[in-house]
Amino acid sequence: MKAAILKEFDKKLEIKDTDKPEVGEGEVLVKIKASGINPVDAKLSHGYMSDMIPHEFPIVLGWDMAGVVEECGHAARTFRKGEEVYAYARRPKLQHGTLAEYIVLPESYLSKKPVNINFEEASAIPLAGLTAYQSIFDAGDLGTDETILILGASGGVGTFAVQLAKYKGSKVIAVASKSNHDYLKELGADHCIDYKEQNVAEEVKKLTDGGVELAFDAVGGDTTKVGADCLKENGRLVSIASQGDGLPEGTNFQFVFVEPNSRELNHIRELVEAGTIKVPIQKVYDLDQVNEAFEQIETGHTTGKIVVTLN
Repeated sequence: MKAAILKEFDKKLEIKDTDKPEVGEGEVLVKIKASGINPVDAKLSHGYMSDMIPHEFPIVLGWDMAGVVEECGHAARTFRKGEEVYAYARRPKLQHGTLAEYIVLPESYLSKKPVNINFEEASAIPLAGLTAYQSIFDAGDLGTDETILILGASGGVGTFAVQLAKYKGSKVIAVASKSNHDYLKELGADHCIDYKEQNVAEEVKKLTDGGVELAFDAVGGDTTKVGADCLKENGRLVSIASQGDGLPEGTNFQFVFVEPNSRELNHIRELVEAGTIKVPIQKVYDLDQVNEAFEQIETGHTTGKIVVTLN
């Protein structure tokens, strides 16, 4: 099979022929049709978290995928050959990722693909969709009558966070550059703040009674502190890009690093099929263009999602 191979950190990916994986007990072989690209993929290529995540070269990067079941191993009976599936395919060791024509996964990782979208759109959901879901629902415990501030709202994770929060019935204040405000309002944002031209904390205080119940930070750096400044008393701050260093004492803070969860992917599938969640795609690349896709995601200015096809 063809795969995008990383031979060492800080090097370009190389498209190489490599052995097709063999399916084991309780596992499923999936022919990958598309793989979503996320900022973490580019960071991993530079050695980010290499001291935390076991890895073995050569590495096939990628944790997002949608494809078709090709073979089921012994006792793997949840799916049948030919079924369309999607998954967040992060394994304990960084080595066999989704930027390849095939992958073997435990069947517990897989969920049925939403029927009303294509493979490219489906592959863009798992990591970003689950990250938003686990951040605002599991960690943030967002309530229907609460207001959420989403920092970095126009990116992949923010796009899903806005829509999931509106599904919950919550009020959404989205922070992004002005050029993305119309886009975010189409997704359901009640108010938008331009972080370049406006003081976010001051604007939040104008829009709320003393701040928000939940701030979700998808940016990190100084933005995390901005989120803390926007909380009302007893408010919660959740970040996927900061460990919370330097926050005011007493800040109710949680860091989230997304985990595979097929039950939550099933729920997201239901929301997509109901038309509650849309999957905006900025650009689709071929596997041969994977380094261009990584360059785009590293700009930090992607609206929606970037996808690589493997047809």
